[in-house]
Amino acid sequence: MAHVKAGGVAKGNKDSVSKRLGVKIYGGQSAAPGNIIIRQKGTRFSPGSGVMMGRDFTIFATATGKVKFELKKGKQYVSVLPG
Repeated sequence: MAHVKAGGVAKGNKDSVSKRLGVKIYGGQSAAPGNIIIRQKGTRFSPGSGVMMGRDFTIFATATGKVKFELKKGKQYVSVLPG
């Protein structure tokens, strides 16, 4: 008789570590150069003025100002506007 009751139960209870994706600085909030605005997989948001996109699709500020989200021709853009 086996002395371990639930031998195969632990097979399916593994999970990956969450990647902490999403918007980090919202519209109207201020951003400084180097601040991460969005962490994303793929180009859900595209960079506008005052921001750049890293090689892992992270959008970060290159200027000081306020974050603005806008929709142009069905595409979402993120910008940092001075002021």
